[in-house]
Amino acid sequence: MGKNYSITEKFGANLAELLAEKINRVYPDFNSKNFIKDTGNKVIGQTYTQRIITIADLLKNYLSVDYKEALRVLLSILGEENPNQTGMFTHYYWILPIGKFVERYGINHFTLSMNAIEEITKRNTGEYAVRPFIRKYPEKSLEIIEKWAKSPNFHLRRLASEGLRPKLPWASKLDTFVENPAPVFQILELLKDDEIMFVKKSVANHLTDWLKMNKEAVLPLIHRWKTFENPHTQWIIKRATRKFDV
Repeated sequence: MGKNYSITEKFGANLAELLAEKINRVYPDFNSKNFIKDTGNKVIGQTYTQRIITIADLLKNYLSVDYKEALRVLLSILGEENPNQTGMFTHYYWILPIGKFVERYGINHFTLSMNAIEEITKRNTGEYAVRPFIRKYPEKSLEIIEKWAKSPNFHLRRLASEGLRPKLPWASKLDTFVENPAPVFQILELLKDDEIMFVKKSVANHLTDWLKMNKEAVLPLIHRWKTFENPHTQWIIKRATRKFDV
């Protein structure tokens, strides 16, 4: 790869080959040759985001089974969980189209899809895939997200914050709780003294989102957290408010 090789170029025929090899091991009827060819042709001129969507759509086309069975195949190729706070977009980048597949085709299969998002997050991220489910099933989603916030897996704890962010970068705004963010704040309360930097950064960025979108609602939480002596809570508050006069 040349020095000008970009992350966008990772999502082309090369990634299709990688996915096809993994899928064929568990689903021999998968037409690898045509999947790779179609991917290479369709991604020409596309952006990073468009390429991920294209590959997700082609997975849907070439896994000529129902959503439940297609999801079973895709989850079976995920491999080992990511034990680190890094690597989601390097070692595990190839999982992104699978998350997009769930996001685009799983909305009518709540339990299956939320379980899939959980498994994806243990390797890559489900922060984008989960948002349509939060919009359509806010109460049911919050029940699961609360469990994630209490999970021993720090990837899931981060997802509990990141997935609910109203202004998540590279994603459409999540307006579901803008007028009444109290249910979201209850989730953040579970994460306010998390020791993992990966999680703390997400919670801090999440609070910053609220300072931009509904400052009056989040200020009481921030002022209350300031009274806690926990160093992790204080780090979160300092980072979240560094550009604001609060």
